[in-house]
Amino acid sequence: MMCLRVAVAVLFVASTIGIVVSGCSGANSLDGTEWKLTNWTVSSVDPAGVNITAKFDDGQVSGSSGVNSYSGPVKVGPGHSFAVGTLAGTQMAGPEPAMRAESAYLTLLAQARSYEVKNTTLTLRDGDGNESLIFSRGAK
Repeated sequence: MMCLRVAVAVLFVASTIGIVVSGCSGANSLDGTEWKLTNWTVSSVDPAGVNITAKFDDGQVSGSSGVNSYSGPVKVGPGHSFAVGTLAGTQMAGPEPAMRAESAYLTLLAQARSYEVKNTTLTLRDGDGNESLIFSRGAK
């Protein structure tokens, strides 16, 4: 009888931990958030002069890449992992430096491998852990 009580207690604790762990899995989700690029570490173009945005919803990322609109699949998690799939976009030409900014943004977005959200800032990092794209909450 004592062994049965211990087994029930162990199963209860294990199932409770499973619920807690599974409840935390979405804690880092970007779904339902919108961001505006405010800084990057590679391009010499000031992102303040170009409208670059990212909206995350239901496993997709979309927004303005500076001149064109883009969208495609994104995988966020487990942990802080981040990966963008093949992106589709409009094919309009635009003025410089917006075209250079767009090219740099799409390249850096494709290279992003992890993310971090702190307060109202989203930071994407490349495969080596270097910051590459920095966004502020809200696509204005």
